[in-house]
Order: sequence, then structure tokens, then C-alpha cells
Amino acid sequence: MANAIKSSSSSPTACSFWRSQDMPMVRAQPAIERSLNSNPIRSHNEVMVVRRGMSRKESTGQKPEEEEEEEEERRLQPVEEELPFERLFSNLNQATLKREPGSLSSAILLVSGTTVGAGILAIPAVTQESGFVASAVTCILCWVVTGLLVAEVNVKTMCELGSGGVSLVSMARRTLGTAGVQIACWSYIFIHYALLVAYVARSSDILTDFLGIPLWESATLFSLLLGGICYFGSQRFIGAVNGVLVLGIIISFTALVVVASGDLHWDALLKANFQAVPLSIPIIALSFVYQNVVPVLCTNLEGNLEKVRSAIVLGTAIPLALFLVWNAVILGSITSFERGSDKIADPLQQLLSINGVVGPIVQVFSLLAIATSYIGFVLGLADFLADLLKLPSGQSRPLPYLLTLVPPLVLSLLDPDIFFKALDFAGTYGVLVLFGILPGAMSWSDRYSDSSDSPKLPQLVPGGKLTLSIVIGGAGFVIFSELLENFGLAN
Repeated sequence: MANAIKSSSSSPTACSFWRSQDMPMVRAQPAIERSLNSNPIRSHNEVMVVRRGMSRKESTGQKPEEEEEEEEERRLQPVEEELPFERLFSNLNQATLKREPGSLSSAILLVSGTTVGAGILAIPAVTQESGFVASAVTCILCWVVTGLLVAEVNVKTMCELGSGGVSLVSMARRTLGTAGVQIACWSYIFIHYALLVAYVARSSDILTDFLGIPLWESATLFSLLLGGICYFGSQRFIGAVNGVLVLGIIISFTALVVVASGDLHWDALLKANFQAVPLSIPIIALSFVYQNVVPVLCTNLEGNLEKVRSAIVLGTAIPLALFLVWNAVILGSITSFERGSDKIADPLQQLLSINGVVGPIVQVFSLLAIATSYIGFVLGLADFLADLLKLPSGQSRPLPYLLTLVPPLVLSLLDPDIFFKALDFAGTYGVLVLFGILPGAMSWSDRYSDSSDSPKLPQLVPGGKLTLSIVIGGAGFVIFSELLENFGLAN
């Protein structure tokens, strides 16, 4: 994780003041001072929000005593300004004590790899009733907002606490108190373990078909190989592995689209049934889960807001394009959907039954997509558990990784079918609570709470209270609708 170089200055307040050639002396806000005293070394372009004031009296003509006092009070009155900064701290190599800045390209690939998971294969099944146009609008609306809100709160929390490696627990504790911590903890753990179980179960099936080895060997091989990369690999190595996997995803996806789009009916893509959209939102939101790696991202990029924003926007734009093209190909190729006794059949399964070439390509694409998501989820959960267990940052401890890798492996081998309903439940309630309502609520508390002493960093998501209200209200509406649907209270 991140480590800051300690200042050699003997002055206890040296980190509270800066001076540049064309800037008067400036003083940090109290919340900033606390973080700066923990990480004192800063350059001029790393100054955050400061209060600019003048303590020097001007030598003017004689004035009445009361006017002089009022003028001095006015000169000393601080005015909040937002000043640009490059980063909050520096990531150091513990052996060489040299700075190792995070790579923007690696961060983009990490976000893309985490987002492109097995959920993409389920999107056509849940969007066939709403149609391509309505589902495309839904995907765009679910795209990037909540991840930027998480990043905004995460950087503010690192700034206030004066340390890197801040997880959702610390963010929720600072902004929402004990209740927020409980909601974040249990939602985060449940979602991650449920999805990791699904990833291990599905990947073991694919590897068993390819390699002809027992299921338990396939599951163990998958977990040890990718888990070892996450534990032993450096940031750059993990980024390189993600790059290779994402390249494989793009190649296999391209081949899949070319093969499957031979009989594309363009008129079928014009269907739009917005009334059916709420039923598809849980799976679409689950397919766009990348917010779990945002805290890791912010630490790797040293709290640099511009790089964090670029990594999230560009990293999620790739999966968005894949989702839209994939959904268009499947929904445009299958114009009549078979219905079973109680549900609509999966369009992908129909496509596999009529096109034998698609099968192997889908298997390769699925395995690569699962692998990239698995890496992101392992890194996110391990970082979360390390923060929850109060382990020192900057050290690779085996306990968080053991707690991350072993339970999903064991549960997937026992009976993976048990967890499919739990996954649907997690997508409906867990994801929309943890990565829908919670980011909006934390950001609202950070921006508008009277008791908040957080620094005034630039906002990554515009729109103020209106945007936050839409995020919180939209997620709450879908959850309420699903409650009515699942418990038979709807007409």
C-alpha cells in the first residue's frame, strides 16, 4: 500500500504552510492539517483546499480605531478556495525507498477486467422483454456515476485520515457512523463471497470440460493460480496480466460477434418496453460492479483525482461498449423467444443450440471474463478484510487472502447450485444498496452535512443534490419494486 516519506524538518508546523513565488503564505484547513502532519512532504502543486489570508498590516494613513479593527478583521477573514493538487502521497518501494507511481493504463485495465465478468452472458436473458433500446438506456444510466462517488469519498477519507488503503468500512464510518459501517460490511462481504463462489464454480466447469480433470482439481487450480497472482504479484505485474486477459476478451468477443451476427435482424433492435426495465436493473447493476476496486485504485494512483476519474471513465467505457454490442447481437439474432413453463428461455442457449461454432468461443470468452473479474474481486475483498482486521498497510499479509480465497473454493465444491438464488438476491438488494444507495448517502453526508469537517476537494460527479437524489431514489425504487414482486404484494 501507500507509504509517505517523513519530513526531516524539525518544525512541528512545517507541513501546515507553503510558499511559492507568486503565492502568499497559505494555511491548510484543520482536517487537512491532520492528514498533512501524518504525511508531511508536499510539493507546491500538491496543495489542496486552503484558507488564504493576510496577517500583515498595511502602512496606510491614520484611521479611526474602530475602522482599523474592522479592516483588519476583514483582511484576516479566511476565504475558502479550491486549489489543484497532484497527489496526496507517494507509493514507495519498501526495499529501495523509491517512489513507484501507479500506472494509469494498469488502473484502466483493472477496472475493465473487473467489470467484464460472467454477468455479460446474463444480460440478454433479462433485457429481452424491455428490448435493446430500453436496455441500452439502462446500461448507460448504470454506467459510471456511483464509482465516481465512491472515489470522491475515498480520496476525502484518505485526506482526512492521513493514510492510504482506505476501504468502504472507513468511508462509511466517517460519513454515516455505526449504521453505515454495518450496512457496508455485511453487504460488501455477502456480495463478494457470493460472486466469488459463482466465478469459481463456473470456471471449474469450463476447465473440467477443457482439461478433462475432476471438478475439485479445476476449482483448486483456478483459485491457486489467480489468487497467487494477486498475493505475490506487484501492481505492474497484475496490470500486465489483466492486460493480457482483456486482450483475450476483446479477441474472443470479436470472434463471437462475427460468428453470431450472421443473421442479424436490425428491426428487432428497435423494440423498447420501458415498463420492463426495472426487472432488468439488478442484473445490469450486478454486471457493472467495479466499485469494489475503486479504493485500491485510489491508493495505487496516490489519490490523484484526475487519474482516478480517467481510470474509472475509460475503464468502464470498454465494458459498456461490449455490453451494448453483445446485447444487440443476441437480441437481434433471436427474434422469437421460447417460453418455458415459468420463465423465458435464455436467448444465448437458443443461439448455442442453432450454431455449434459459438459454443467453444463462448467458453473461452466466459473463462477470460471470469478471470478478470475474479482478480478484481480478490484484490478488493482482501483489501477490505485487511482494513476490517486493522492490519498495517503496505504489507502483504496472508490472512486476508486466505479468508478471501478459501471460503468460495470450499462452498463452490459443496453445492454451487445453492448459491444461484443468493446471487440473484445479492444483485437485487446487495449491489443496489452497497453500490447504489450507500455511495449517494456517503457523498451527501460529505458534501452537505453541517458536522462534516471534510476537505473541499473537486467534485467528480456534477449535479449536486439532484444527482444524488436520483441515485438514491432510483436504487430505492428498484429495491421496493423487487420486494413487492418477490413477496407477492404486487397486483
